[in-house]
Amino acid sequence: MKTPLVIIVGRPNVGKSTLFNRLTKSRSAIVDDVSGVTRDRIYGEVEWNGKLFRIMDTGGYVPDSDDLFETAIREQVSIAIDEAEAVLFLTDGRHGINPIDEEIANLLRRSGKPSFLLVNKLDTPDQTINVSEFYQLALPNVYDISAINGRNLGDLLDDIQDSLNYEASERNNDRRLRISIIGRPNVGKSSLTNALLGFDRTIVTDIPGTTRDSIDSVLKYYGEEIVLVDTAGLRRKTKVKENIEFYSNVRTYRAIMDSDVSILMLDAVQGIEKQDLKIIQESVRRRKGLIIAVNKWDLIEKETNTAKQFEIEIREKLGYIDFVPVLFISALTKQRIYKLIDLAKEIDIERKKKISTSELNDVLLPLIDQNPPPATSQGKEIKIKYITQVGDYYPIFMFFTNFPKQIPDHYKRYLEKLIRKTFGFRGVSITLSFKEK
Repeated sequence: MKTPLVIIVGRPNVGKSTLFNRLTKSRSAIVDDVSGVTRDRIYGEVEWNGKLFRIMDTGGYVPDSDDLFETAIREQVSIAIDEAEAVLFLTDGRHGINPIDEEIANLLRRSGKPSFLLVNKLDTPDQTINVSEFYQLALPNVYDISAINGRNLGDLLDDIQDSLNYEASERNNDRRLRISIIGRPNVGKSSLTNALLGFDRTIVTDIPGTTRDSIDSVLKYYGEEIVLVDTAGLRRKTKVKENIEFYSNVRTYRAIMDSDVSILMLDAVQGIEKQDLKIIQESVRRRKGLIIAVNKWDLIEKETNTAKQFEIEIREKLGYIDFVPVLFISALTKQRIYKLIDLAKEIDIERKKKISTSELNDVLLPLIDQNPPPATSQGKEIKIKYITQVGDYYPIFMFFTNFPKQIPDHYKRYLEKLIRKTFGFRGVSITLSFKEK
């Protein structure tokens, strides 16, 4: 089921990051009085009345050239409208309407998408009079709010959820395996998609960032339909010059969330970089299956850089994320590309695997007794009494113990390794949860 996406737009310094943090109950977005602080596009999830929707803070990105300011804002809003199921248009109730606000309102009226005009920074009811000016923007849903203290956000969330098509999302319960092909620009994502499909579905050039959209393709593999998502490459922030490139990043993260298994492609010549590690962390955080595919392996001299040496270097950088399989391929020569699909199918099965409660306790509890968790800071013995697996979409293991909050991180990692050594879960991120018994 795809979760609806809501996007926050508006000119800089109207409180978008504050609203994002308030709705997601986080501090993910940097908040400052200086315009243009938010340069990243930030995803989060909002839960309200038992339902979820995604929200994205577009930030108040200001290009280096003042002449491009209005153009940049217009581009951001235009692309955001295409991406979103609903748009939150944030304005500043203390400073009134700005010409850029009028431009954004024009785009929203023409779009036909559900939109909500939020007049922010009205922290007390006696400031509500300031909202009257904003009705001249001719948008239907106008709210006086305070992002900083949460004033009137409950009514807003009710109306947002009423505008989202949850039923359509639930009916579109596509059970086909979805594989997202992700990575930095020019590592061969489109070439791999084309090689797997047997025809040129996407444009392939040596210019980084050629692919701007995420394109779904259907691969028929031994009678089974598999959905491939070829995403635009992620760039470093300092190299992103166009607004549309920011949204290429957004689509990549969105593809991770909508897929079952992600294939992260690396360039065999360049190796693994910081941006790759961020993508890996996002896949792990989203509890997705993950494969690392080292592309262009045909360009590497085998005597000087063996696969074993290369994999050791990768795993040193991955640290505790040691459950991810690494495969060396060539999209150009089609070397081992179909092994990627076989491996993705195996990982998808692993994600859905259920270990019975009796087997978990019969196998793990004796091993835990041999190497129990360290005592609490007060010297009391920590005893793990019971284990069960829960979770419908990815494996979650519940450990019932007498002191759940005092189990150290290093012992949690030991338990995860114990589960993997005993039951597998290769390429799958698992979650350990500790409850008081």
